[in-house]
Amino acid sequence: MQPEENTLAIVFTLGEGRELLPLTVQRTKAAVPFGGNYRIIDFPLANCLRSGLRRILVLTQQRSHSLHKHLRDGWSIFNAELGEFVIAVPPQELKAEGYCGTADALKQNAFLIRRSPCEYVCVLCGEHVYRMDYGAMLDFHIAQGADATLACREADDIAAGQTRLALDSEHRVRSIHLPCEPGGEGEICASIEVAIFSKAFLLELLGQGRALVGHGLVYDLLEDKTSRYRVLAYSFGGRAGRVTQDRYWRSLESLDAYYQANMDLLQPFSPMDLYQSDWPIRTYQAQHPPARTVPGKSSNEGGFVNSIAGSGTVIAGGGVNHSVLFSRVFVDDAATVEDSILFSGVKVGEGAQLRHCLIDKEVRIPASERIGYDRELDAKRFTVTEQGIIVVPKAYAFGYP
Repeated sequence: MQPEENTLAIVFTLGEGRELLPLTVQRTKAAVPFGGNYRIIDFPLANCLRSGLRRILVLTQQRSHSLHKHLRDGWSIFNAELGEFVIAVPPQELKAEGYCGTADALKQNAFLIRRSPCEYVCVLCGEHVYRMDYGAMLDFHIAQGADATLACREADDIAAGQTRLALDSEHRVRSIHLPCEPGGEGEICASIEVAIFSKAFLLELLGQGRALVGHGLVYDLLEDKTSRYRVLAYSFGGRAGRVTQDRYWRSLESLDAYYQANMDLLQPFSPMDLYQSDWPIRTYQAQHPPARTVPGKSSNEGGFVNSIAGSGTVIAGGGVNHSVLFSRVFVDDAATVEDSILFSGVKVGEGAQLRHCLIDKEVRIPASERIGYDRELDAKRFTVTEQGIIVVPKAYAFGYP
């Protein structure tokens, strides 16, 4: 049996997503659309699929209906007769608070780990955007005889909120520190919340009855174990693995970070390679006609510059520049969309002007409306981020035709 076939993947989608409100009022963070075509969770799931990990549990919690629907529609591709699956797993114990962090979620589902025939468990967050070959990390874990292997980024890439790891010269983890704590002695790197455990070791940790205080999987389970067990660090974005080494990883910790990650895809040379032919990001796509530009009723030609457009999108005499449009967006005559993200089903009325906007699904922008040109007025109606991005919530109803 190949190591990938002998590995159970567990994907966490437990965050409340408050940092992305109002996009997460009706959906969990992992289900937020991204890049004109995807949901955030598609990236870690595609990593599993392309890495050969086809036994996948997705632990879900708040506002998970949209996520469950997406898993059903886009990820019902595995063969149960071959032991393959993607299964959504809600909290398994009768607790009012549900899962109390990632370590507690693992503990509640220890029985699923125990009955799995797999010898290894790959645990990862479903709320980050990146590409990674988990198979190469698994090979490293086995070759090094590790009890646990933690994927990490170099010190120069450490972002706020990441757990810090102090390493010795052989990349063994010597100490683990919370984001608010200074790092220990040795080389400092940051966990990206991808970990591989030998199953017996993970079950031993989960069976110790210690308090799981909600500081994250790595800290809660391993903070006082690094001196007694072989816990190794694996460098994210190294040469091993089959993905092109773009080294792109984003946690989308704010609306501004989410907006910028989408805009990154519009760079002349995108920092994340979505076009690697043997590592495509799978998602669910409805059967819409191709996107197109057509003249408007005034005979204006539809304009489309340095942008992304999903299927079914029509630009009818309007102009779109440096923007990300999802499926079924309609931009009417003389309307302009610039530096914006429009989710599926958004309709931009005739002569409307949008700039620096993030507009959720099924919003109808009235004719001649202007958003992104008067911050004081925008702030009275919508969420405005620190960097001036105007966020219009799903199905927002304007107070006039």
